[in-house]
Parts: sequence; C-alpha cells; structure tokens
Amino acid sequence: MKRLILSTIFSWLMNAAYCWLLLVIAPVLAYRSFTQGKYRTGWNEKLWGNLPDWSPTLDSDGQQVPRYWFHAVSVGEVLLLQSVLAELQRRVPQAEILITTTTATGQGVAREKYPQVRHAYCPLDFSWAVHNAFQRIRPTHFVLVELELWPNMVLAAKRSGAKLMLINGRLSERSFRGYARLRGLMQFLLGQFDMIAAQSETYAQRFLKLGAPTDRVHVTGSVKFDRVQTDRHQPLTQELRTAFGLQAGEPVFIAGSTQSPEEQIAINVWQAARQVCPALRLILVPRHKERFDEVARLVEQLRLPLLRRSATRTGTTASNPNAVLLLDTLGELTACWGLADFAFVGGSLTNRGGQNMIEPAGYGAAVCFGPNTKHFRDIVEALLDRQAAIVVADEVALTIQLREWLSSPDTAHELGQRAQEFVLTQRGASGRTIELLTSDISAPRGALQLRDAA
Repeated sequence: MKRLILSTIFSWLMNAAYCWLLLVIAPVLAYRSFTQGKYRTGWNEKLWGNLPDWSPTLDSDGQQVPRYWFHAVSVGEVLLLQSVLAELQRRVPQAEILITTTTATGQGVAREKYPQVRHAYCPLDFSWAVHNAFQRIRPTHFVLVELELWPNMVLAAKRSGAKLMLINGRLSERSFRGYARLRGLMQFLLGQFDMIAAQSETYAQRFLKLGAPTDRVHVTGSVKFDRVQTDRHQPLTQELRTAFGLQAGEPVFIAGSTQSPEEQIAINVWQAARQVCPALRLILVPRHKERFDEVARLVEQLRLPLLRRSATRTGTTASNPNAVLLLDTLGELTACWGLADFAFVGGSLTNRGGQNMIEPAGYGAAVCFGPNTKHFRDIVEALLDRQAAIVVADEVALTIQLREWLSSPDTAHELGQRAQEFVLTQRGASGRTIELLTSDISAPRGALQLRDAA
C-alpha cells in the first residue's frame, strides 16, 4: 500500500513537471506549427491517450493472442523494426502488432512501411494519458526501441500486466553520465523491465551499472545490421539510378543525412573534385524534410542546375549531366546509398553527433565522416579498426580524400570491401531479439551473448 501511494505521488509530481514544461515550450510549438506545419496532428492521442480501442483477441483455448506494442520515436527507430517485425511475423504469425511514434515523420514512414499493422501516436508521459492508452490497447508485450525511458509509461506498462521490454538498447556515454546522477530512479525504472536487449557489451555494462537486474540484460547485437542492404541491383536503387539519369561509368558522390552547412561543403568538395574527374555526380540528401526546399534554394543561388527526386515522380527527367541531384523524399536514402561510390555521412561536421554510416558501408561504398560521431562511437571504432572508413576533419580534408579516391579507385574499392565485410559479419541480431521476445525471458544473461561489434 505504501509503495502504491509513493508511486502515485511520484507520478503526479512528474505530471506537474510536464505541465510546466509544456507551458514553457508552448510558444515554440505554436511558432513551428504555424511556420513549418509541425506538431499539428495526434494531440488527442498524445495528451489524453485516446488510442483506438482494441478489444483482446482470444485463441481457441480462450487465451489472449500475443499483442506487441512497439514504440519507435521517429524515422530511424521505425525503419530498424523492419527485420524484427518480419522475423516476429514469421515465427508468430498470429501476433497482433501496434507501432506508435512521437514524430509525424515517423508516423508517416510507419504507415508507409507497415500497412499490415496498426499505427498511432504515443501518449505523452502524463499518468492519465498512458493509463488510458494501456486500457485501450491491452498489450501482452510493450516493447521500447533503443531507449525511450519515461517513468509514467514504464509504471503504466507494469500495472497493465504487459511484459516490459527494451530492444536494440543503446546508452551513449553522455546519456550514461546524465542518468548516473539519478541512479536511484534509474535502478527503480530499469528494475521494472522483464528484458533488456543491448546492442553491445559496452551498452550492457552501462545498463548494469545503472542498476538493471543482471539476469534481465542480454547482448544481442545491433538490429541495424540486419536491415542493411548490400545489393546495388535492388529495384528501388535501380529506379533511383534511372530517375536521376546516372550513366554507366559515372562515379557518384553522395552526401547523406546532412545538416547545414554540410550541403555547402559537399558542393564545394564536389566542384573541386571534378577537376580530377569531370564525370563525378553529386547527390545531396538532407537529414530533415523541412530543409529540402532550403537546400534546393542553396543550389539555385549558386547557379547550378538542379534535379529533385520529387520532380522525377511527376515526369521530369534528367537531361543535364552537370546537375546537382537532390533526394527530397522520405524513406529512400537506404536504397540511394546503393548508388554511391563515395559516401560522406552527415551530422559529423556539425555538433549533431553523426548519422548512420552502416548503410553505405553495406553497399561497399568508400565511406568517410567528420570527427563528431559520438552517437555511433562503437560502430566508428569498429570500422576504423578494420581500416574500413576514413575520418575527415573539415572541408579541406574531405576534398583531399575524395580527390585521392578518384585518383586511386582501387584503394577506394578495397576500403569499401572491408566495410561491407564488417557489416556482413555482424548480422543476426533480429533473430536473437525475437528469441527473447517470444520465449521465457528468465534465461540467464549468458544464454544469448554476442561479442561486442567493436
């Protein structure tokens, strides 16, 4: 009884904190909603937890059919579910699945990629909202993707009777240091989980140091490796090649998941590299859709010809071999990397902390990125240890590196081959994850171990 009272008091203290925070940021939300069209949808689900009411489905024995509620914050987490959901549906074909997201872009990609499952916005961490959501959905399993640790949601999941699980768990050094200041709270929250599947031994140790129960932490590897494509001849990659008018023998430089000013840097580097190889093509892929028009204007202001992917869908065809190519659609970057001979992964010359460099590595592209890759430290270390990627400090270093690759294509090819071989050796995390999601999760921690990718 005392524990219940303390839990209730804690939940309402969190509610008060969230209400204060929501009031503080309300002007920002309103401004972005008006100017950028963001944050306009899903508020009934977010504020009140009014997800679609979903009555339990019973099997022939009168038991509820397994119902998995996966929460994936945004596009990245939604996409990495591909291999997990495919394996889950193969092993448990009767399983019912709901995917919730926090962002509108994540919601859009979820609806496009997984039309066969249910979708909704995830409630904000108000106690009434999460309680209402669990009452409506009635999941048997509540599965968080990577790490989205909200106290009221964790407590609501446990009170609902659902198994609480974390898959593809990652805990950066910076996050670990922050959570360590709240070790008592973290120990309590992590203690509610029935299973934590970490990407690496490094992450697993951080969860344990924060108080996660030893017998519930497992190392499965990163699911991201399982969904990485390696076939450059897959249909969507070939569709993009045709749409952009890329010809055989034209080397392609892709700057993907970029932030400002990385597009300007990529354009400068491309123009300098064309002095070595005039046939070199450039594809720009901004990280956020809100910047597609901004990047298009940048290219036009530089008086460079431009072809947007969105325009090719309405009949526009490539005619100028000097055009800058802009991928301004969602969900196609994965396939687009298959066009790259040389790949620069953005968010790494800014303070973003890097973006996913596994995808271009999987295609065997010669991969480089800037020094700021804290969100992918383990993968970066593994690639560098294998001499399978290059770190470039700035625009000058990127220019020098690209010109070297163009002058020595065999060196670039060997680098790409080492990167692809690394990706292939890391596969299998989805299968290990599904074993934990569908079996008795009380197995000892050592039962499903995988060597650290790094």
